[in-house]
This record gives sequence, C-alpha cells and structure tokens, in this order.
Amino acid sequence: MNRIPLTVGGAEMLRAELTRLKRDERPKVIEAIAVAREHGDLKENAEYHAAREQQSFMEGRIKELEWILSNAQVIDVATLNAGSRIVFGATIELLEVSSSEEVTYQIVGEEEADIAKGLVSVTSPIARALIGREEGAEVEVAAPGGSRHYEILEVRYV
Repeated sequence: MNRIPLTVGGAEMLRAELTRLKRDERPKVIEAIAVAREHGDLKENAEYHAAREQQSFMEGRIKELEWILSNAQVIDVATLNAGSRIVFGATIELLEVSSSEEVTYQIVGEEEADIAKGLVSVTSPIARALIGREEGAEVEVAAPGGSRHYEILEVRYV
C-alpha cells in the first residue's frame, strides 16, 4: 500500500479537523436530527432530511480523515538536509522570468495543498518540474494556463 506523504503541519491540521468533527460537529448533528424527529412525519420533514444529509457528509469526511492519517507518512521538513536540492517539503522562492514576479511555494502532500497559502501538491505540475532541481537553476513548467519559466532563487527547509 502506498503511504500518503504529509508534512508535520499538514498532519496536525488534519488531526485537528478530525477532532473538531468528532467532538463538536457530530453531537450538533445528532441533536439536530433528534429535534427534527420531534416535529413528526419524517417523509415530509425537510429539517430531518437536511440533518441526515449533513450527518452523512460529516461521517464520510471522518472516515476519509481516519484513513488518510492511518496511511500517512509524516515527514518532518526541519530534519531534512537536502541542501539546495528540492525535495518534498521544501519551501522554494521562485522568480517568474517573464513578469519578474517573485513567488514562494512549499511542496506538500495532496491532502494539505492550498495554493492560496502557497502550499502546492507534490503531484502538481510545478512541484514535478521543481523536484530534484537546485538553487540557481531555471525551470520550465507546463501549467494548464500555458508554459511558465522560473528561476529558483532559494530553497529552504523549515
């Protein structure tokens, strides 16, 4: 079975979500179902059906999180010593050559990726193009929006 790579921060984020769902959200949904049942006929009770749907979605997410965490390979980025070579967990400062715009990304697991926070999935086109490269190298990324050229300015492991 393939292990799911996660950074320590990503694993903590998923554990916190799992705890919140089990401790806070699950009891709220159970209470909402109980209240809706008290309103009588369940066939035409929209509140009951909405609460059951919410319960189904939440239980599915709980199972998904438990599976991910049980199959996770948690990698402590701070202990990696890959030098200036890019591997999973690296934080990379890039210069987009055409626009002279600097961007910073960290390569993380699929389950913790969030482009708005600068966290790119290890399976994304940019991560695949960067892995194995070193500081100072130029790289071409075949992105869905077209090809982009970057210069690798800095590689950090924090």
